[in-house]
Amino acid sequence: MKRMQPVLMVAMLLAAVAGAALSQDDRESRLRTVRGTVVDKDDAPVAGGVVYLKNMKNNTIRTTIAGDDGTYRFSGLDPNVDYGIHAEHKDSASNTRKVSSFDTRREMVMHLKINKKKE
Repeated sequence: MKRMQPVLMVAMLLAAVAGAALSQDDRESRLRTVRGTVVDKDDAPVAGGVVYLKNMKNNTIRTTIAGDDGTYRFSGLDPNVDYGIHAEHKDSASNTRKVSSFDTRREMVMHLKINKKKE
């Protein structure tokens, strides 16, 4: 019986490590992405628009700059957190849109129209 104890302990350790690895893979597979295009009032792409993504749980803000075709992308978003997203360019901004934790899509497309003066 005493010979079995080290074997059982090693087996339990390996099972715990494997379970942790599966849990990490499962978490990563649930992460979300938000992408879209920044456009002006005439629906033309806005190159260089700054897109702000605010984590509503801890108030951190991530930013990205829209490409030449107006596209942007944020990945690795926690599915259990709400986010606010808006774009700015020069002295104008888009409305703030909400990325809800209740939305189960893993990839969301949100086009941001810059059509009002910055507040």
